[in-house]
Amino acid sequence: MKELEMKYLERLAELYPSIASASTEMINLQAILNLPKGTEHFLTDIHGEYEAFAHVLKNGSGSVRRKVDEVFGTTLSAKDKKSLATLIYYPKEKMESIAKTETDMEDWYKITLYRLIEICKCAASKYTRSKVRKALPKDFAYVIEELITEKSEAADKEFYYNSIVETIIRIGRAEEFIIAMSELIQRLVVDHLHIVGDIYDRGPGPHIIMSKLKKYHSLDIQWGNHDVLWMGAAAGQRSCIANVIRICARYGNLDILEDGYGINLLPLATFAVNTYKDDPCSCFKLKGFSSYNSAEIENDIKMHKAISIIQFKLEGQLIQRNPGFHMENRRLLHLIDYEKGTIRIGERELELLDKNFPTIDPKAPYRLTAEEQDIMDRLEKAFMHCEKLQDHMKFLLTKGSLYKVYNGNLLYHGCVPLNADGSLKEVKIHGKSYKGKGLYEALEIYVRKGFFAVDEHERKIGRDMMWYIWLHPDSPLFGKDKMATFERYFLAEKDTHKENKNPYYEFLENEEVMNGILEDFGLDTKTSHIVNGHVPVKRKDGESPIKCGGKVLVIDGGFAKAYQKETGLAGYTLIYNSYGLILAAHEPFESLEAAIEKESDIHSDTFLVKRAAQRKLVANTDIGLELKEQIKDLEQLLDAYRSGKIAEKV
Repeated sequence: MKELEMKYLERLAELYPSIASASTEMINLQAILNLPKGTEHFLTDIHGEYEAFAHVLKNGSGSVRRKVDEVFGTTLSAKDKKSLATLIYYPKEKMESIAKTETDMEDWYKITLYRLIEICKCAASKYTRSKVRKALPKDFAYVIEELITEKSEAADKEFYYNSIVETIIRIGRAEEFIIAMSELIQRLVVDHLHIVGDIYDRGPGPHIIMSKLKKYHSLDIQWGNHDVLWMGAAAGQRSCIANVIRICARYGNLDILEDGYGINLLPLATFAVNTYKDDPCSCFKLKGFSSYNSAEIENDIKMHKAISIIQFKLEGQLIQRNPGFHMENRRLLHLIDYEKGTIRIGERELELLDKNFPTIDPKAPYRLTAEEQDIMDRLEKAFMHCEKLQDHMKFLLTKGSLYKVYNGNLLYHGCVPLNADGSLKEVKIHGKSYKGKGLYEALEIYVRKGFFAVDEHERKIGRDMMWYIWLHPDSPLFGKDKMATFERYFLAEKDTHKENKNPYYEFLENEEVMNGILEDFGLDTKTSHIVNGHVPVKRKDGESPIKCGGKVLVIDGGFAKAYQKETGLAGYTLIYNSYGLILAAHEPFESLEAAIEKESDIHSDTFLVKRAAQRKLVANTDIGLELKEQIKDLEQLLDAYRSGKIAEKV
């Protein structure tokens, strides 16, 4: 062991070759430990709503406005503070609007620049100068650093600042500088972003969101079941591919696939129009909002039905080849009496709302027709060879996981499967039993196998497991006894549509059970929290996202427009700064134009979930623990230098 320690110290000595350099690094690290912890921003269930997402990202769920209030207090009117915040969110667009009415733009530039400098100073104050320097925009890095750094020469300071600002305006760079300052403030008010699942499906722009996230300075992602579905599709799992296309068709978002990812849907469209040309496909009407014209809607509906039938066939095949999934009750096509147009569910014979199944052979209902097989062959190749989609999935794999423990909080999208008595449910997967944390870790390994396993059989198992994670009753990302897709399309009886939640959701207010989950993940039950989404919180019905006295925070409030009638708002987000936990409830995002012209900010109500007894420092965080370990290692290196075990390299 001592030999290994010496080898490590010798490697460390290459980085810090002298007592002076090691000592300087120790002092720097100790200084960082005493800074306030950075602000964490939690979002979940974005579901492709890129405009609302972009706005919440820009305003940091109110973090920008809080900085404006902190800096200017009562010295600026509420109207001026609102206008300044809007400028920080949308600097280019807001300046274009202001230029139409402002008579003295030079004076406006000067006032605005000074205000932005003050906010920037405040936002940068919790970071080291080195970290701020890395965040500075390249074109204005030196000038901004000069402006936000306090000068000791008080007599010359005002003249120095005025000279810089006046020069910026005189040479016609004020607008570019204001944009750079605004973007820097957006960057500094949030240190780290957590996406707690479900970037994909329902909304029109998940691909836009993914491209934006790829550029974000610091983030992690906990996969939602909709994200894993897209990952399965990208890996070539055909049931996942069919589900992805069906959901895009259902919400009028086939543009995501065709324009966003360049996936050719023409073979499916041609097949659907020819197969269902005289079929109104009334059970497959669009849900939510769409910009399609009437002809596009008609084509979409036919494609929606065509891919749904293909999906039910493919899922039937998948369930049959995976008897260990115990999902035989979800194979339904062989239960249909195709002559009578009925289906037998348990002891009941129910009439189907749609009785036209030209592509199903009653004797072999799960077999694809030759044309359906050809379509799926093409689609599998298209998904697997789409460069942009593969790039986005690689990003999810790199930055994502099924759960994360971060600064003492447990983050996951859905639930931890429980038994009726609140104990952790044992789930058997391919002959092995898992529960709680172990279940999450086993499923994540299968996801990664689906992409990276060398053995083709192992890779195929991993791909099928992504479909399992999407909708299996024992999947922690789904957490319901069934996904009633078939019943919702074909049966009028509402009781057949019901999807019963895992007992987890009945125990959200039970402190003993929630503590048991935290302990299973190795967390302190007195200080830790569970943050998850997945099931929309219906605020209009009086439901609160704050569960178990603040120990559990369910922050899915309905980013997806399709859910906003049910929830009564447009999403919850969570902020964890050095002072405590703040929950923000958001009103629906009206439009980009309204945000600029009316200065409407979707951030609305905030609730203080927990206030820290003392302001939290970097020393109290995961990064702080790492820095303390580095300081210990440097202390050992100093001892080695001073005892003569290692010679200085100077």
